[in-house]
Amino acid sequence: MADTNYTGSMVSEFIIVGFPGLQDRESKAILFAVFLTVYLLIVLGNLLLICILAADTSLHTPMYLTICSLAIIDIILSTCTVPTMLAVFNSVTYTVSVSACFTQTYFYMALPSIERFNLLLMAYDRYVAICHPLHYPARMTVKFTLQLIVVCWLAGFLSPILGFSVTLTIRFCGPNRVLQCFCDYAGVLRLACGDVLSISYVSLFVVLSLLLIPLFFIVLSYVKIIQSVLHISSSVGRAKAFSTCSSHLLVISVFFLTSAGVYISYRIPGTSVDMRVMGSVIQNVFPPLMNPIIYCLRTKEIRDSLVKTLKKSSIFPVSK
Repeated sequence: MADTNYTGSMVSEFIIVGFPGLQDRESKAILFAVFLTVYLLIVLGNLLLICILAADTSLHTPMYLTICSLAIIDIILSTCTVPTMLAVFNSVTYTVSVSACFTQTYFYMALPSIERFNLLLMAYDRYVAICHPLHYPARMTVKFTLQLIVVCWLAGFLSPILGFSVTLTIRFCGPNRVLQCFCDYAGVLRLACGDVLSISYVSLFVVLSLLLIPLFFIVLSYVKIIQSVLHISSSVGRAKAFSTCSSHLLVISVFFLTSAGVYISYRIPGTSVDMRVMGSVIQNVFPPLMNPIIYCLRTKEIRDSLVKTLKKSSIFPVSK
């Protein structure tokens, strides 16, 4: 449980606890090593994916532009939270100012929203490509796709403003221990003075809207895609159509299933604090870790471009 000492004055900093049940030095050292390795893999994997897409001009198409945008989001999202986690694991007591904590909270709310909108854009791209193939070159141009990506980023940064602005009006007068590995909205809201039930309901409505509305349109897009694919007479054509969607479906499933798992865990009575903290951590690191792996392993064009790049380099020279 959080420290319940009431100070009677406004707090100037928060203490990020991490895992309440794993406070010994050995456990923290293991957590630090594990998440440092995961973070490096996330950054390197997504940077590799971005470099492949940037270097190969044949991949400068709407579909791969959305994948590149997703890789950039994954790097920024993990960088927003994982360095704080590492600092928590590497220190006895980690404190952060209220303003810095609120800043991290805002980005932690905005970046997943950008990712949801980006996944929706990816689903729309596949919908147009498969359901309206003759109109695809005219409707999904590179310029139009870049404009839609900018809209996704702007919408993601604007969408949490309502819930976040309400938080700025809350008084924090003690306790100041955040039971999380970074400053997340739910962990900070629990430390507010007075009754914040109405604020929590507003926040829940905003969060669920940002989760379910994109998910609804993504599911609707793929229902129409599946209906269109089933009408393709050629089995080869059906296989090719499903192949172009399989990577996107895996990425979407990983992101939304981990998000749903976190929201459900917060509402299951008796769930330990450590399990809830672990759920939030997994939500932050698992999708960014898996996305480049999924695309590199399951997308033939990306695999071929990677092999071609390696053969041109001195790492794997072409045998003569």
